[in-house]
Amino acid sequence: MSTIVAISTAPGVGGIGIIRMSGKECFNILNKIFVPKVNSEIKGYSIKYGNIVDDGEIVDEVLVSYFIEPKSYTTENMCEINSHGGMIVMRKILDLCLKSGAVLAEPGEFTKRAFLNGRIDLSQAEAVIDIINSKTDKEAKASINQLEGNLSSDIKEIRNSLISLMADIEASIDYPEYDVEEVTNNRAYECLEKNVDKLRILEESFDSGKVLKEGIKTVIVGRPNAGKSSLLNLLLNEERAIVTEFEGTTRDTIEEYISIEGIPLKIIDTAGIRETTDEVEKIGVKKALFSANDSDLLIGIFDISREFNDEDREIIKLLNEKKSIVIFNKIDLAKDFNINVDELGIKAPIVKISTKTREGINDLISEIVKIVEEKNISSDNGTLVTNIRHKDLIRKAKELLESSEKAINDKMPIDIVTVYIKEALESLGKITGETVTEDIIKEIFSKFCLGK
Repeated sequence: MSTIVAISTAPGVGGIGIIRMSGKECFNILNKIFVPKVNSEIKGYSIKYGNIVDDGEIVDEVLVSYFIEPKSYTTENMCEINSHGGMIVMRKILDLCLKSGAVLAEPGEFTKRAFLNGRIDLSQAEAVIDIINSKTDKEAKASINQLEGNLSSDIKEIRNSLISLMADIEASIDYPEYDVEEVTNNRAYECLEKNVDKLRILEESFDSGKVLKEGIKTVIVGRPNAGKSSLLNLLLNEERAIVTEFEGTTRDTIEEYISIEGIPLKIIDTAGIRETTDEVEKIGVKKALFSANDSDLLIGIFDISREFNDEDREIIKLLNEKKSIVIFNKIDLAKDFNINVDELGIKAPIVKISTKTREGINDLISEIVKIVEEKNISSDNGTLVTNIRHKDLIRKAKELLESSEKAINDKMPIDIVTVYIKEALESLGKITGETVTEDIIKEIFSKFCLGK
């Protein structure tokens, strides 16, 4: 394989920039452009101080980290040139590497080589991009657990069990005089049942894993000027949404993430729900209702300085159909308000706040935390499946093993049972990369950034 190079730090100005290079000719290329202050033997896990030069002219003062095969990220010879930050300097060093024989790396190619060279499996490689994209500590921890091989270990344990079962079945088919069919069927069913249970636990963990990765979809609904955008700004601690005294200011959904108790919440501000003749506002109201129906948590906000009307009552009906919280806003304008909750039919917990004075905002956060705790989401409770590809393959393998169990119960020939087991093994192998196609590998690594 060719020697690849890429800038590994994010674009922009920074104290340090890193240019990463990997491949057989890595050190030969480096020697053409790097002049160390002290000449010495190249040793792995060591750093040299010197200059990057171009035709004898100093480009930058750098530190170069050396990693000798196979003890490197890619298992190949690798170096990382730590230069000063800034795109001019980094691009100049990158160009010098390219002119000296390296080729520009594709997105994710360093991690792809780590996979192809056997240092990590495919699920661990996918964990790398999840770590990079993590929005909270818990999501990062779940990704780290996957990178450490927790999911791989569980999948390999199931595969090894099924492979051992296949060997026993094949032996009973080839040498029927040494086995009894009923004994083989009982042993096979017991093994299948055990592994179906393991796969079911992994599949069910996706609900928690999905929340860690995508956040609890929390939609704010209410009439125009009830305080939806003000609440969004308050939760974010920034002026993200435009707030005015005029109704209908928000025409589209606004989405942002916040973290509560380590769980990401995808907060969505929506257009005020009301009857309107404005065509643009109609689209906004339609999107608001769609988002509400698709939410994990619905926050309904009501202006208690105004009388409740039919539009408010329709919003309450919507809230009663979902996991929700009701907010009575603007208590600074109506300290002595008296609302008949039973008459309105409100079933959700009620929080009284003022988005203007921030009064009651901690009560709202506490109520949200209760809902988060009800989901019992933790990255400490064993393996969490966070990847939809993994979840679908686990589900498919589980269903195939259940088909094997049914075949045994239906007293079908044992070799028919093995057909389902072989397909289940193939599905599980696609998670770790043992039976995956080149097209899937390309698709996975195309999502990576350059230099990783």
